[in-house]
Amino acid sequence: MNTVQIDAFEPPLRQHDQTLLEQIVRMVEHKITSLGLRPGSRLPSIRAMAEHLCVSRFTVVEAYEQLTMKGWLQARRGAGYFVNARPIPRDADSLSAHHAAAGASAQPITPTTMDVSWLLESTLRDMGGRFNPGTSALMPKAWLDSELVASAIRSVGRTPCTSLLGYGDARGYLPLRISLTEQLQNIGIAAHAEQHLLLTAGVTHATDLALRTLTTPGDTVLVEDPAWYLVFARLAAAGVRVVGVPRTPSGPDLNILEELVRTHRPKLFFINSAVHNPTGYSLSPRSAHTILKLAQEYDFHILEDDTYGELHPGGAIRIAALDGLERVLFTGGFSKPLAAGLRVGYIAASSKLTTRLTELKMLSGLTTPELPERVLQHILASGLYSKHLHRLRQFVDNARMQALDFLQSLDLAPQPAPHAGLFIWLNCQQDSEQLARRSAAQGLILAPGRLFSPAQVPDTHIRLSVSLTESAETMALFKKLLTNP
Repeated sequence: MNTVQIDAFEPPLRQHDQTLLEQIVRMVEHKITSLGLRPGSRLPSIRAMAEHLCVSRFTVVEAYEQLTMKGWLQARRGAGYFVNARPIPRDADSLSAHHAAAGASAQPITPTTMDVSWLLESTLRDMGGRFNPGTSALMPKAWLDSELVASAIRSVGRTPCTSLLGYGDARGYLPLRISLTEQLQNIGIAAHAEQHLLLTAGVTHATDLALRTLTTPGDTVLVEDPAWYLVFARLAAAGVRVVGVPRTPSGPDLNILEELVRTHRPKLFFINSAVHNPTGYSLSPRSAHTILKLAQEYDFHILEDDTYGELHPGGAIRIAALDGLERVLFTGGFSKPLAAGLRVGYIAASSKLTTRLTELKMLSGLTTPELPERVLQHILASGLYSKHLHRLRQFVDNARMQALDFLQSLDLAPQPAPHAGLFIWLNCQQDSEQLARRSAAQGLILAPGRLFSPAQVPDTHIRLSVSLTESAETMALFKKLLTNP
């Protein structure tokens, strides 16, 4: 039996864009492909590898397990980890490498109907091709810190905790709610952990609870136009009347908003104040004050979605900070900055509304799982989240600047340019649905502008994710699609 010499592996770098785990995984993959490690060769033991690389044994265990899942290694009980006879691609990364090595093109996608369901399915599923979704609301894996999340999971798993055997608190894990109130206070939102905060299974869950609590079929709900496309489908399912308010770089068009409020007397207004999805713009102080004044005068609530707010460099206006959670419900989550599978969100509201929201949460699903809430609390309490967030903003900002420079070279850069966030609302100067169909046929998913409007009319805009700049091949394809209608 041949054992791979441990000297063949170099210790990972501490100051590096990639985590220690990511560096180890890629290093072993490279050794297998470039050095031609013989199938059946045994890798150094976990302890020996950890000592040689100066990392924890947990990091080596996770690296070996990831390589096993990708098909590069085979685990043999009691014997260790061995180089596989043939790597079997099982996830997006290894499938991509497999197709590239074989000279295969991305799998063609020919949608018959470009609707919200198609967009969600295309974005979330494994495409099996070489290109990334151009509309993806998720951060690239290289920008995230898998070891931060994995370390928190291990730490929580080692902590004796009988409360995990029960349902937990209906409002969510109290230490996490306390940490979240501290975060809210840092952006000017005064909230009490036991009176104003409810934990949810992500922002979508929070939105659903707010909608079911504050509206009945036939009520009018205002939304921004463009806006987060999933809201429209959810509102339609609730049987409410949806009215769009044009969005400008400084916020909703205030003149049109006032006219619509006076005419329709809405019950609720959905809005992104900081780092609007899909335009990337943020609310001006004048807009925030006017919106709140209208809500008070015409007696409607505001649901303020802060999903991408943490990507703002600082100083963004939140209506909830001006209102004191009287008419504003403020919601956010951690799936985007940490991990898509970490479905922990929250909603902050008045004590009276929080009680009603909690009752509905219990009736529809009892409680939210405490385990991921404890994992998130461990991350926040460690002090490492703020460092991770700072690093993530740098990745996003650099990619956005590259994307804007690229669009400027094609005379397509938006004016004014968004100064924060993952998205660019791009006027591609052609029917965006036809562009999306042509791009989908070549494996690149783009979101046509009409999906972001309650009117669902043809549009020339697309929501572009700046993460496309991570792939030169994808950018070349995108340029070709834009310049050759």
